[in-house]
Amino acid sequence: MYVRDEPSLPADDAPELEWLLFRQSHVLSRAQAIAAVGRGALQNLLSRGRWQRAEWGVVIAHNGPLTRDQRLWVATLGAGEGAVCAGRTAATLEGLRSSDADPIDILVPAGRRVRRVSGVRIHRTEVLPAHHVRPGAPPRTRMARSIVDAASWARTDDDARAVVAAAFQQRRVSKEEIEAVAAVLTRSPRRALVLETTRYAAGGAHSLSEVDLVKLCRRFGLPLPDQQTERADASGRRRYLDAYWREWKVHVEVDGSFHLEVRTWWADMQRQNDLWIKGDRVLRFPAWVVAHRPDEVAAQIRAALCAAGWSPPSPGSWKV
Repeated sequence: MYVRDEPSLPADDAPELEWLLFRQSHVLSRAQAIAAVGRGALQNLLSRGRWQRAEWGVVIAHNGPLTRDQRLWVATLGAGEGAVCAGRTAATLEGLRSSDADPIDILVPAGRRVRRVSGVRIHRTEVLPAHHVRPGAPPRTRMARSIVDAASWARTDDDARAVVAAAFQQRRVSKEEIEAVAAVLTRSPRRALVLETTRYAAGGAHSLSEVDLVKLCRRFGLPLPDQQTERADASGRRRYLDAYWREWKVHVEVDGSFHLEVRTWWADMQRQNDLWIKGDRVLRFPAWVVAHRPDEVAAQIRAALCAAGWSPPSPGSWKV
């Protein structure tokens, strides 16, 4: 039989065990349980099936299925002293909307021996200042540290960029906070990538992306565009285009930052729609794609120019 009371705030004069169960979602380390009820009473509760064992050294003060919060507590307590939720797991707890929060990421001090916990990835660190951690239920790294770690542990560079971008899109972190964490984690994997993506996400790399676009055109044998060309939209307002091939009516827009407000996003859509209505071909690229995937960008620009009537030079005259 499943025996578990619904969690509710204990009374002010409730026993310490009741408060401990409330704070830790009914998950206790074995040492906490013995200190609270005694070794014999703990064994009795487990043998009678009122409580259950989770991982080694962790017990659950009910006999039903575990909630997400309880799984986090099992992972944290099972990893031992100093363990905290980290990476994408901690970022989700801190408010980042994410559909990819499994497996659970736990950070522990370097050199610690930790038993394997099902569904948990253990990471070790030699650098974990107190101000990087938020004591709570359960303890976890703060948002900026969580994002830097999540990026360093990501499967691919694109996954790393995505988690940094999401944090900025959702207004969960600032450029200064990420840079402060990166200044401490000097050996963090993908540190340079995190800082670059942060500059893009914070809107500080637009001029750099324009330079990258010109270099790309020269490298791949594409005609150089007119940059920051002034045009009038359908309402007569002046607009400036990032790169425009006037002869072929091809327009490239490089997004140096991420759209944080719906009004800004819609204004850009309206500008693009105006250009399409007038017959222009409009291509849009994130700044990091221009910098890191120039062959893909060049291929699309080349295709648009050719479709508009441009005759490319012979294949041997440009470098891939």
